[in-house]
Amino acid sequence: MRTVKQLVKQAAVTTATVALGMTLVSTSAQAQNQEQARVTNVVIVHGALVDGSGWRDVYELLIRDGFKVTIVQEPLTSLADDVAATKRILDFEDGPTILVGQSYGGTVITQAGTDPKVKALVYVSATAPEVGESTAQLVMSIPPASNNIHPTADGFLFENPADFAADFAADVPNKASVEFMAHSQAFVAATAFAAPVSEAAWHNKPSYGVVPTEDRIINPELERKMYRRAGAKVTEVKGASHSVFVSQPRVVADVIEEAARDTN
Repeated sequence: MRTVKQLVKQAAVTTATVALGMTLVSTSAQAQNQEQARVTNVVIVHGALVDGSGWRDVYELLIRDGFKVTIVQEPLTSLADDVAATKRILDFEDGPTILVGQSYGGTVITQAGTDPKVKALVYVSATAPEVGESTAQLVMSIPPASNNIHPTADGFLFENPADFAADFAADVPNKASVEFMAHSQAFVAATAFAAPVSEAAWHNKPSYGVVPTEDRIINPELERKMYRRAGAKVTEVKGASHSVFVSQPRVVADVIEEAARDTN
């Protein structure tokens, strides 16, 4: 028969073993929860007059760095349609997500970014409206260097291909690619530019802004003003055009990754 001393010793060993097991389980659960909370999803919303294909280089850099990237192909038929297209993609995301918008895409993410999966917003040469503001209202509040956008007979907007390179992508080295962009424009409904946002996600989500200093489509000073209002962390890219995501994809990818790291 075991003595009282032996029983006490056995109880102490058992208690220590259980405590260690509970600690290991807790540590494992914490690690699993941290991994689940880690932001690796990125959703990109392109701007007007272009489509998502221009984001190929940024996409590949992010994929190589371990991110899961999805690019929204908006119909550009109305702000409501473009927000719905973005939310449709967000519904497929399996966890916390960084939402990126370029140019008019910034207006789209401002509205769609209220989705609970969105943990941070990245504005790339983009509009960041306040509730009640529209893309057109903002852009013309501090007029850009260029105003070569023209209407079609049925109410859509485009840029004369002859002006596209100088206005939209002056620093993109591959001139053949720019020529292709000019002749494969995604026309946008004028009503989409005129529609005000009813929500502004940047009020409640961390925001980041990329300002290309030679942007001729949205005045860089307007971008700085909007980003300051949103409390965004700003990265300025000297000499870059409105198509900074094409000309300097590494810089843009770095800002997106920074947003993910800060959120983590």
